[in-house]
Amino acid sequence: MRSGEITIRLDGHTLRCADVAMAAAATGPVALEMSPYALRTAEQSWRLAEDLSCRRTVYGRTTGVGANKDDTVRGEGSTEHGLRLLRSHAGAGGDRMPDGQVTAMMLIRLNQLLAGHSGISPALITALGDALRAGSLPLVHRLGAIGTGDLTPLAETALALAGEHTWLRNPVPAVPVHAGDALAFMSSNAATLAEATLAALRLDTLTKASHAVVALSYVALGGNPEAYATPVHEARPHPGQIACAAEMRRMLGMEGTPAPGRRIQDPFGLRAFPQVQGPALDSVRYLREVLAVEINAGTENPMISTAHGDAYHHAHFHTAYVASALDQARATVHQVAELSAARLGDLVEPEFTGLRPFLAAGPAGSSGVMILEYVAHDALTELRQAALPVTLGTAVVSRGLEDHASFSTQAARAATAACAAYQQLLACELVAAVRALRMQQADLAGLPAGTAYQRAAEVLDPDPADRPLTADITRAAEVLDSLATV
Repeated sequence: MRSGEITIRLDGHTLRCADVAMAAAATGPVALEMSPYALRTAEQSWRLAEDLSCRRTVYGRTTGVGANKDDTVRGEGSTEHGLRLLRSHAGAGGDRMPDGQVTAMMLIRLNQLLAGHSGISPALITALGDALRAGSLPLVHRLGAIGTGDLTPLAETALALAGEHTWLRNPVPAVPVHAGDALAFMSSNAATLAEATLAALRLDTLTKASHAVVALSYVALGGNPEAYATPVHEARPHPGQIACAAEMRRMLGMEGTPAPGRRIQDPFGLRAFPQVQGPALDSVRYLREVLAVEINAGTENPMISTAHGDAYHHAHFHTAYVASALDQARATVHQVAELSAARLGDLVEPEFTGLRPFLAAGPAGSSGVMILEYVAHDALTELRQAALPVTLGTAVVSRGLEDHASFSTQAARAATAACAAYQQLLACELVAAVRALRMQQADLAGLPAGTAYQRAAEVLDPDPADRPLTADITRAAEVLDSLATV
């Protein structure tokens, strides 16, 4: 979608994951509107924070941060203290953060600020909105967060707004940063949430597309429809499992009494698909629910509450919900991916397809799609590594004061890697399934699975001769988005 086609409306409470993806896809200006009511609320929060800072100790405003929490900075130059905090926390490392993630981070952070709990100056909120509208992109690096606040990428962004850090494109006029603005701007996990949101939406698409891929493999393998029958899944009614079985029945037109399969019981790749896919569907849905809360949350520490006229020190910066949901999603998707690799093994086996080994069509000894299994298991190994839980580790930093970390940042990066690996696996299975159906001259007319077959067959080379399959895998990966909508 081109930037500017749809206006994103921000009020601190109703940002959608789809809006985040839309902003990430923009290569220029992002069309957005900020709620006037939210802006007024944010200004009231700023005025209250300024007043409280004159009357009581407020962390990060009248004190240092981290283990410097007991160091009083009252009376120092307001602007200088804020800039000093940003400069010291902008020491990121690693590669550049992807442009789309940076834009998504900026959108999420702007929306969170509009929730009105940060006490940040209205000028900085306006400047961030102007930067998005201008398609501005600050230089932001990947490394520097452990799931307790994306301090380094947000410090780099704030310094760019203050005129002290690099803009990669379309710089906006610099704005002053006061003492209370620095921590208030950094006190968020917006960069992690951006990557997590994009990965969650990708996983959602891939899990939807997998129903179409499995349906094609089912037809090629002559699967037994009893495994997807309604009475079976009503007996153990987990939501994701029921939804998967229903989708398979829809894809395959299993109304009434479907034709029996070739075997009384299929291999697990077909027979256990609803039981394994179900947890993945449920976990991806839960991940999206967690992210929908987080991208609309006022997470700043301290929280400035205009309703109660006070500041509250807390731990909303800790993202255990996000890390745990990401760990669960990657683990369950890995299990589904193992079934994809198993079905690919069935598709090259004559006993299951009635075709030649490896779906070969040339002289004796032709390899056909033999290499697909190697590619698939390479991708599966990458996915297995990406699925390892991050929540089993922790960190103790800032002289022992901050003694736990969620590592949601690393969980989000692993989710991105998991998406890429799972896409390759499904692509390999799809290439083999389409070739088998072509060789069988299967009739899928009138079925949603038939629509999926047509879309895939249109982009996959029909030549069955031994040849490089790299282009086929690439095209199959690209068509998965289309299959998700069948």
